[in-house]
Amino acid sequence: MSKDGMTYAPKGKPNQVVKEGEFQIAAVALDHGHIYGMCNGLVEAGATIKWVYDPDAKKVDEFIEKFPEAQAAESLEQVLKDDSIKLVAAAAIPSKRSALGNQVMEAGKDYFTDKTPFTTMAQLEETKRVVEKTGQKYMVYFSERLHVEGAVFAGDLINEGAIGRVLQVTGFGPHRLNADSRPDWFFDKEQYGGILCDIGSHQIEQFLYYAGCKDAEVVHSKVANYDNPEYPELEDYGDATLVGDNGATQYFKVDWFTPDGLSTWGDGRTFITGTEGTIEIRKYVDVAREETGDHVFLVNKDGEKYYDVSGEVGFPFFGELVLDCVNRTEKAMTQEHVFKAAELCLVAQENAIKING
Repeated sequence: MSKDGMTYAPKGKPNQVVKEGEFQIAAVALDHGHIYGMCNGLVEAGATIKWVYDPDAKKVDEFIEKFPEAQAAESLEQVLKDDSIKLVAAAAIPSKRSALGNQVMEAGKDYFTDKTPFTTMAQLEETKRVVEKTGQKYMVYFSERLHVEGAVFAGDLINEGAIGRVLQVTGFGPHRLNADSRPDWFFDKEQYGGILCDIGSHQIEQFLYYAGCKDAEVVHSKVANYDNPEYPELEDYGDATLVGDNGATQYFKVDWFTPDGLSTWGDGRTFITGTEGTIEIRKYVDVAREETGDHVFLVNKDGEKYYDVSGEVGFPFFGELVLDCVNRTEKAMTQEHVFKAAELCLVAQENAIKING
């Protein structure tokens, strides 16, 4: 069980959708440990990692230990000039993700970035222009839905009509700070974007997906630094309320206050209320009962049901993404959805009330 969300890299069942060597990718900008989860998912879907590049040779060596098939590239340009590379996966410093993605797409390749995809509205608008111009994909690793079997299964239940029309989504996204192991950029707001922009992006993306919203309004948001005065630009708490274009509502809170005694990096939970039932997802742990995750609780007209879906559901997003890149379709996630989730977390961040804690 990972004690640190920065090193959380789930592994699932291999479900190859392409033949070996048919879909070659590269991994660059290894600033966040999420690159390992991103690449695990892609490799399990049949992708082949041909290149890895980062200016830090130690990071490259560590990556090749995990993915020995990858070759160390001498430069980003070497990766971008290789016509065999179809997609570039990256976990750059958040403020640099947009510019890197634009460069990748201008080179004729699809881009898969860690969340949060943008730290400013100007970045979002520029990337929209590049996507329109190039026709390439700017996809985002919203891992708290895409790489959690309980979250995938909850989406399946909703799509099957198990709880009727979704009316409300409540999300709790606590994370463990582990300040001593964090890089300097993590505490620089211009670089990480703020707590609602960063880990809040998971929550807003889930709301749009589960509630079937194309758009939403941020009604209220707030942020604080309650207990980390030595890091004045860190926001250690944030929350927000949204109303979707179909009337569904959301409340979520995110923070960096996971207690040391918890067996994992955060007790992430999602509560979904529908017209005909409710769903709760205990994503990473069932406190004081099970140190495993992926616990789903469903209540509807048929009664109360508990599902332990760890190892049962898999992570279909990655295979769908690979096939979307090959076939130029949008089954994994639409570009519109990515940009709307990003826009709303930027709005929530920009308009947040700053609490003096």
